[in-house]
Amino acid sequence: MNRRTVLRFLSTSALALGLLANLPALADGLDSIKKAGTLRVAVPQDFPPFGTIGADMKPVGYDIDAAALIAREMGVKLELIPVSSTNRIPYLTTGKADLVISSLGKNPDREKVIDFTNAYAPFFNGVFGPADVKVSSAADLAGKTIAVTRGSVEDLELSKIAPTTATIKRFEDNNTTLSAYLSGQTQLAATGNVVAAALNERTKLRPLTPKFLIKNSPCFVGVNKGETALIARINEILAKAKKDGSLNQIAVKWLHNPLPADL
Repeated sequence: MNRRTVLRFLSTSALALGLLANLPALADGLDSIKKAGTLRVAVPQDFPPFGTIGADMKPVGYDIDAAALIAREMGVKLELIPVSSTNRIPYLTTGKADLVISSLGKNPDREKVIDFTNAYAPFFNGVFGPADVKVSSAADLAGKTIAVTRGSVEDLELSKIAPTTATIKRFEDNNTTLSAYLSGQTQLAATGNVVAAALNERTKLRPLTPKFLIKNSPCFVGVNKGETALIARINEILAKAKKDGSLNQIAVKWLHNPLPADL
């Protein structure tokens, strides 16, 4: 190695060390939250009943209550960060939020970018109807009329399992589907539990009570990759909240139905 090569090597090494020295030290997420005394949570602002902006211009909803529960159990203050569905994960990965609690479903693409805790909220498509209509499975739809939005997930899935004697009435959008159910054009409706909860919030006419599940996609807390201690702590909090009924209270408050036993 000649003199010029040695000098180039030393110069490059010094530059690399300087860059490394300027990089922020990697910190444990749970420890950082405790030291800051604040939990920063990305929450929805346009997806009731999980999250919306209330009359006082503050976020309200299932996810906001869940975030408050976790912060309370961690013994820290809560900072809510309203996000949209498109920027909720970037807010987490760029360090603007410690957690995402925003009706977030788990899928393989997302699992490449972030990690997830255990489920904290139910999210599913199902068949709903009046309490006095006895239906608990697809077979019980025989002879029944069901409203569904054309081309929706529930339409596609229901078409696979409904008996031939069931009458599936398809409508062009959710509002028309729900109007058909409310007006008595159908006995039942196939929709999402969130849609059903929102409708029950607006009107007491023919409340939608769940009959059976069509497709399940529960909500999880989003956490940055590798935060094993933080994930373990949140799972511990969620397990306690499920056991003592506090998470169920949030479900009843916002979804008007108890948590599923298998959540």
